[in-house]
Parts: sequence; structure tokens; C-alpha cells
Amino acid sequence: MRIIVPPIKSQGIKTKLVPWIQALVPDVSGKWIEPFLGTGVVAFNSGFRKALLNDTNPHVICFYQGVKNREITPQGVRAYLEKEGEQLKKAPEQGYAHFRAIRDRFNVTHDPLDFLFLSRAGFNGMMRFNRNGEWNIPFCKKPARFSRSYITKIVNQVHDVACLIQPSWKFTVGNFEATIEQAEKDDVIYCDPPYIGRYVDYYGGWTEESERKLFDLLSTTPAKFILSTWHHNDFRRNPFIDSLWSRFNLVTRDHFYHSGGKIENRQSIVEALAFNFETNVGQHNYGLCLKPEQLLLCENGAESITQQ
Repeated sequence: MRIIVPPIKSQGIKTKLVPWIQALVPDVSGKWIEPFLGTGVVAFNSGFRKALLNDTNPHVICFYQGVKNREITPQGVRAYLEKEGEQLKKAPEQGYAHFRAIRDRFNVTHDPLDFLFLSRAGFNGMMRFNRNGEWNIPFCKKPARFSRSYITKIVNQVHDVACLIQPSWKFTVGNFEATIEQAEKDDVIYCDPPYIGRYVDYYGGWTEESERKLFDLLSTTPAKFILSTWHHNDFRRNPFIDSLWSRFNLVTRDHFYHSGGKIENRQSIVEALAFNFETNVGQHNYGLCLKPEQLLLCENGAESITQQ
């Protein structure tokens, strides 16, 4: 299976875990729901024709809504990145002066292409905003970042996402509570909330109260759900596994995160998926075979991408 990689990057992106997550998705006739869309990598590989995709971060939603509406096109992205990349390469302070100019402009205009630029030129692939909602990640210190091949890679990712976004997909900006409450019994909810206790920033904040509220909502939803969280690492265990999520079914997988502002976050970790339905997969590092209908839709999407 070809994994579609989105153009937006952030810390903790689930690209390498997509086959593992998708292998667990139950057969449902409804829509795919994500209250925490993030980069969108799981949604774009979900194989669902109907979807409700939400995030509290308006910049993520604005970007993908622009792609859906064809306001953001591969051609437009190429022209923008070629222009800004050339200025970055020539700017004083080894490019930092132009990065700051884009950052300051984005914090005023919220232009989605500036958002794309910052997500690809920021330090260590991280995405963070301060309390005023302003971009808060420094430059990656690579003034020649936007080489011709790198721009082509990003343009192809925009193209792939544009081909996969379905007309019936709905993008919303809002809280996770309202999104989950819209779920019906034939839907599946995939939740990838901030990993509490892992120093991961989230647009609007994330607390223990948020984690418990999410648990309460998923405990009563009529839909099927899958929750991504962390189980343990070499130093400690996620306390919410025992206090909350172990009440559901759990499977785990070894994983390694390369990104992180702090060295202690660049460690191997055991990921966990909690879910509220029966399955006969193994509990740890289980197989990655997708269901036939998921393979068919993803293959059709890949064929459409190739043709276009």
C-alpha cells in the first residue's frame, strides 16, 4: 500500500503508523470522523468517501479547505515556494531575516501558503503557537531548504491530497466535544489527541481535564472509535492507561519518534490504540494487512493520482 504523505508537517505525525491503525479499522457504513485532524495523514489514507474532519487549529483546516476548493493548487504552491525559497536563500542572517518576515506576515494575515512555508521551514518539523495564536517555532537554519527537488516533493504532496479529498468531506474548526457528539452508530471516530505528559503542544491547550472529558465522550458514543496514545517508554508509563484507557481494548506497537525539541522526547516509545469493539488481532506489534475494501479504495485513489 502506498502511504499518502500530506504537505503539512508537525511533531508526532503518524505516517509510519498508518498501516497499523488502518488494519484495525472496523467495517462500518458511515463516515470517518477525526476531532483532532492535525496533519491529516490518517484521514487521507482512511479510504472513506464520507468524513468529518475537525481541528481547533484554524490554519490546518483553512489550508485543506483551500485545497478542496481548488484555491490552493500544485501550480500555485510551486510558484510560491520558488519565489519565497529564493528570497530565503539570499536573505541576511543565513535566511533567518526572511523566515521572520514570513512568520510576522503570517501572524497578521494567516495566509495558508505562509503556513505551509513555516511548517516546512521550522525547527525540527514542529508546529507550535503561543497564547496569542502566533507561530512560535524558530527557523531550521537551512537557508537553501527549498531546493528544486524539495519543492517538487511538496507540490506532489499537495497534488496527492487534492486527488484524495472527497466532495462529501467536511472540514470544521471547533472543539473535540462538538465533533464527537455528531457521531452516529455506523461511524468510526479516530482520535489522535495531544499525548499528555509528553511535552506536546496543542492549539488551545490540553490538560488532564481534557483527557478525562475525551474519555467520557468516547465511553458513551454510539460509534466505533480508535484512540491513539502512548503506553510507556524506557523511563515511565502513561498513567492514564491504567486509570482510563485500559477499560477498553488495547493493542500496542514499538515506535520511535525522531522529532522533538528536547532530547528526552527523541526516544523509542510504545504506542497504544484503545478501541471499543471486538477484534482478534494480537496485542503487541500485530500484522499490518489492510482489509480488501480499504485496499481497493486506496488503490483507486492512487490510480486517480497517477492519471491526474
